[in-house]
Amino acid sequence: MVTCCGLLTAGKEPVPLKSIEVEVEVRDHVASVVSTLLYENKEDKPIEAVFVFPLPGDAAVCHFSAKIGQTQVVAEVREKQKAREEYDDALSSGQQAFLLEESEQSPDVFTLSVGSLPPGESASIRLEYVTELAVQADEGLRFCLPAVLNPRYQPQGSADGVQVTSVPASLVPYGLSFSARVSSPRPISKVESRSSLEALQYLNTEQTQATVKLAAEHKFDRDVELLIYYKDAHQPTAVVEAGQASAKSGTLMSDAVVMVSLYPEFPQAVMSSVASCGEFVFLLDRSGSMDCPMGSNQNAQTRISSARDTLLLLLKSVPMGCHFNIYSFGSSFEHIFPKSVKYSQETMDEALKKVETMEADMGGTEILQPLKHIYSQPCIPSQPRQLFVFTDGEVGNTKDVIHLVKKNSGSHRCFSFGIGEGASSALINGVAKEGGGHAQFISGGDRMQPKVMQSLRFALQPAVVDIKVKWDLPKGVSVTALSPPITTLFQGQRSLIYGQLTGQSSKAAEGCVTVTYKLAGHPSQNQMRFGLKPTEDTGLTVHRLGARTLIRSLEMEGRENTKKEGGGVKEKVVELSVQSGVSSSFTAFIAVNKGSGDAVQGPLVRRNVPTPMMCLMSCSAPSPQVMVGCGAPVVLDMAMAAGPYRAKKGISKRMATAQCHAEEEEDDDMSFGIDGSFGSADVEPQQPPRDPLLQMVSLQKASGCWVLEPALAAALGKTTEEVEKPKPASVKNEVWATILALIWLHGFKMDAQEEWELLAMKAASWLRAEKAPCVTECVEAGNVLLGSTVQKEALGL
Repeated sequence: MVTCCGLLTAGKEPVPLKSIEVEVEVRDHVASVVSTLLYENKEDKPIEAVFVFPLPGDAAVCHFSAKIGQTQVVAEVREKQKAREEYDDALSSGQQAFLLEESEQSPDVFTLSVGSLPPGESASIRLEYVTELAVQADEGLRFCLPAVLNPRYQPQGSADGVQVTSVPASLVPYGLSFSARVSSPRPISKVESRSSLEALQYLNTEQTQATVKLAAEHKFDRDVELLIYYKDAHQPTAVVEAGQASAKSGTLMSDAVVMVSLYPEFPQAVMSSVASCGEFVFLLDRSGSMDCPMGSNQNAQTRISSARDTLLLLLKSVPMGCHFNIYSFGSSFEHIFPKSVKYSQETMDEALKKVETMEADMGGTEILQPLKHIYSQPCIPSQPRQLFVFTDGEVGNTKDVIHLVKKNSGSHRCFSFGIGEGASSALINGVAKEGGGHAQFISGGDRMQPKVMQSLRFALQPAVVDIKVKWDLPKGVSVTALSPPITTLFQGQRSLIYGQLTGQSSKAAEGCVTVTYKLAGHPSQNQMRFGLKPTEDTGLTVHRLGARTLIRSLEMEGRENTKKEGGGVKEKVVELSVQSGVSSSFTAFIAVNKGSGDAVQGPLVRRNVPTPMMCLMSCSAPSPQVMVGCGAPVVLDMAMAAGPYRAKKGISKRMATAQCHAEEEEDDDMSFGIDGSFGSADVEPQQPPRDPLLQMVSLQKASGCWVLEPALAAALGKTTEEVEKPKPASVKNEVWATILALIWLHGFKMDAQEEWELLAMKAASWLRAEKAPCVTECVEAGNVLLGSTVQKEALGL
């Protein structure tokens, strides 16, 4: 046996990446991140190290530099092809060079190339980016440092792309240290994480500043996630940032930029109402990777199993009068009904019967075709379409998917759910943003159900329409919008507006921005007044976020009409990217060490730095096939489209060890074509869910009621006789059963209220419609039977 030492890949090759250090500074709802990557060449020949890694999809990468010995080289932004040529030319001449590029297909994937690192030499790479923090359902702000990059399925016919060297998270041969400093005008209540943290250290008596660190070296078995909570959270704010004195006059970087954060508050009467119409289309990922556990615990529920439970809750919570359909996809796709059907007991039962048989057995992740099929179906009059997308986000054609959703944004709202570690933030956030919906991420120990039900509540709210933004500024000051038009507003969810301010005003001058809209037919507005005196010490953070927002809008415009790219869209993006120093899909960061040292001698050896992954995806891809099994070697051919450059570099296929088993073979009892036709459904359904809540929910009828049956008695923990005996004689069996179910939910499952609240509202509505007698007597008798003290008013009766 050969014993190897040092940093090694699964192929026993030395790994030049030694460690990663991340420092985060959070100011209110914006984070600035500095990552330092230390490379060391312990070989006896010069190397080129290539590292493909994830970043937040909405990050504005704004600095890239390298330090070799005592020499520091700061990268500049260039048009991407020119940057690649400059990098190749530098390597050919024996110079050290560094290249950082954003994937052309997915803005949350970057490739870092460290070229001509001599034997025994070290290089420290510094990468900086800024990003906005997403608002969560419980008013927390979510910061996520993606540490996991799962293999992404590249559909047949897609552009050539970069291949990623991945290993199971437990085998990643380099360490991560992480610290964060948080500051806000309001006190910091707490900071939570699924990773182990050291105790929160407050830096002042007002508790408006604090620091936090990872308690131990990160094992790369999960993304690093912080949930930050402020007291009196989510107040409207505005920040005016001074321009850069050295920037060219009249450009974005020379003018002041304003960032306005609004949190709309809707009338309670409107918020409490639930729509009784709508077309709900649920699109479920059934690729092989959905068979992986939800978190690092191998005994955790699988992604597909959690998704099945969630579909059960959704189908029970859909109001009567709506329409629905369920699609699932892998290498092909299927739908339960040829077109959306009216929600009824019969259609719900048929759908649930087929949901129970769904497994992660459909191969790859071809999400474009089912989306196209959904959008090809005519919308149902007076039934607004709501699309729910469940996926682990492991796709390579992210921008194509987002563009398709945007193209059809006028006909629906799209709610997306990223399942498991490593889900693409670019995909999940992108389809929700362009589809006028809301994005959620479910990973680690998170339960999928409460997050999905929150989105269902959003979908059942009346849509906000006729959204307009009006600026009121002093004479001599004008504004140029950097943000695309606002298309969606949700209660308590932040809306960000960026604007470039031109002209001069007094230091005491004020501006005002007003957002007007119609909600349930009633005109409403939110207004924010702000001082025009610029903040000086923000490090151009607001400028870079504004530039990033405009760059993404221009890139989307170019994809909507590819002819426009030749007509100036690409040129505009390149100009703005170079001017602001913010990355784009058309540009790259390039740094060349042109010092007076001797040229690096000898042939250059390529070393691919492995990226952590949680679960190896098995795809029914055309070529080559991925073989997966616990402990078995795996051939990874993961395309991450980064253009022809990576193909030219000739990255070889890598070997790794699968961390968990992913089923690949298609079920012989089900056969589906790309047309979406559904095959045999003669498969015996699984037993009812063991979870007591899901067992109770599974017994509810589409109308909202429960029936008096042995299964209900068992769910209540009683015998049939014990349940039937206390029923008042004048009360129908269904009324008695429904009241008992509601008492059980309110009395014993309040910790999961978010999951059952909508179906309980449907049950209460059914009871009111029945005008049942003796309701008070039933509630009292039910409390005695179940040993609870629930009040009738709490049941909505």
